[in-house]
Amino acid sequence: MGIIQKQSVRSSLFILIGFIIGAVNILVLFPRFFTQTEIGLTRAMIDISLTLSVLCTFGSLSAIYKFFPFYNDYAGPEKNDLPMLTAIVCCFGFLTTCLVGFFAKDFIIRKLGKSPEFAGYFYTVYPYTFFLLLFMWLEAFSWCLKKTSFTNFLRETTIRVLTTLLIILYAFKLIDLTQFIHLFSLLYLLPAIVLLITLIKSGKWRLNFIALSSVTKRLKKRMITFCLFLFGVQFLNVIARTNDTFLVIGLRGLADTGIFSIALYVAAAMEIPQRSITSISIPILAESWKNKDMNRIRSIYAKSVSNLLVIALGMFGLIWLNIHNLVSFLNHLASKGNEYYQIISPLVFIMGLSKVLDLATGVNGQIIGTSNYWRFDFYTNVFYTVLSIPLNFFLIQYFGLMGLAYSNLIALSLYNGSRFLFLRRKFGMQPYRLKHLYVLAITLALYFGIHSLPQLSNLYIDIFFRSIVFVVFFAPIVYISKITPDLTQIALDKIAFIKGKLIDRG
Repeated sequence: MGIIQKQSVRSSLFILIGFIIGAVNILVLFPRFFTQTEIGLTRAMIDISLTLSVLCTFGSLSAIYKFFPFYNDYAGPEKNDLPMLTAIVCCFGFLTTCLVGFFAKDFIIRKLGKSPEFAGYFYTVYPYTFFLLLFMWLEAFSWCLKKTSFTNFLRETTIRVLTTLLIILYAFKLIDLTQFIHLFSLLYLLPAIVLLITLIKSGKWRLNFIALSSVTKRLKKRMITFCLFLFGVQFLNVIARTNDTFLVIGLRGLADTGIFSIALYVAAAMEIPQRSITSISIPILAESWKNKDMNRIRSIYAKSVSNLLVIALGMFGLIWLNIHNLVSFLNHLASKGNEYYQIISPLVFIMGLSKVLDLATGVNGQIIGTSNYWRFDFYTNVFYTVLSIPLNFFLIQYFGLMGLAYSNLIALSLYNGSRFLFLRRKFGMQPYRLKHLYVLAITLALYFGIHSLPQLSNLYIDIFFRSIVFVVFFAPIVYISKITPDLTQIALDKIAFIKGKLIDRG
């Protein structure tokens, strides 16, 4: 797991920086200069474009992850036609999406229901979708070449810096709302160009317009079957993650979409290490399956469960113990109309529990998706989507935005439970130990203890106090339990490095 450790630390750093910048955007700048409806408009663009971009791939990105090692070994950059084939598929998918959107425009606008503001800007979804699609396609090859940290820098940090610049331009009235939305739709243009140049300069990637290679001829039937199944998996997975936004747009309006997007972003902070570990694990797992190295796969599974569980518990504690301060801050910051954010507190609590559950199952989906049993990944995603959409619809009717949080918790519990049982029965993989339960129980007790402390009058002092108390008690729990030797060793090395620097200066 050495490669994963090194790359994940670097990737997590970039993702963390990007998240901090994004937090400033979504928690400070957007509420200060935009209404909840305008915030919801940007969220609608992001989720709809994400869904359409995945639809445009027709599963071709899965072929890159799964089969690139074969092309790399047997064809080389000069005879590798995988970039050409996947580019053709993605372009065909985008053109098809544009045609369907053009002819179904009136139907789509009617279905927007309580969000007429978005209907006037719906056309901006198409450039956002195209450049996001281009970036995703290039990113897939970058992951296979183990350039995950750089792609994470572009996706997580660069995109948010560009967003900050756009907000600043709007705040100083150098652009109006329409110009902001137009520029916002082009966010992925610059990162895609940078990534393309980087891949070309690496010398390991070329967009060759050549006849079909011997690798393609030998694997084409397997690739087509794999792509069609994984296309269903990816699309259903995205629909499962974004249908809540679509339902809020149609049933509640853009104002509630804006509130939900803030709560979702806060809870999504816990996904930072998961995204970096996932992106790095995929090519390693694909190679391990190719070499039938089951011990390595079991090791990755077990370590991912332990590391992500500890990180999830730590991050959830820092978030939940300070959520009341965030709500007070947002209520104070909102400057346009009588807008309030109290609903964010219970939303983040339930959604945060869902994230803890999801992270605590490690890279189970990536293990199944890169194995010969990848069809099960499709079946579980069908199950998750079929379950989550009606759950979201009915629970939002009865419980409003809280219904989405309850639905997410229920669906994720069943979804990850089925994957855990599959890996246990099929491969005998059971990554959990009694010490996981001990750490969970002690951490829960720590949550309730700190949460019961009286709130200090100064918001910032209260945040500092609660965070320090939590870290001071949580760190020894992790260290004594020895649940994550990798993370513990990294932390000890960093502490020793800092001490060495201080001694040298002294």
